[in-house]
Amino acid sequence: MKTNKSYTKRIRVTRTGKLVARKPGQNHFNAKQSGGQRRAKRRAVSLALSARVRRRFLPGA
Repeated sequence: MKTNKSYTKRIRVTRTGKLVARKPGQNHFNAKQSGGQRRAKRRAVSLALSARVRRRFLPGA
């Protein structure tokens, strides 16, 4: 099975092997949100993928 490339472009693997991604919803329409919400979206979020999802999208990992 092939790796889902659109999925792998959105995640990054850290040195310790954790998966990290951007928080969704920060590309546009952010003016109406509070400053705290906008600042929180700048941080990356850690992903906890189940074995089934990992096997489906990242077969090589």
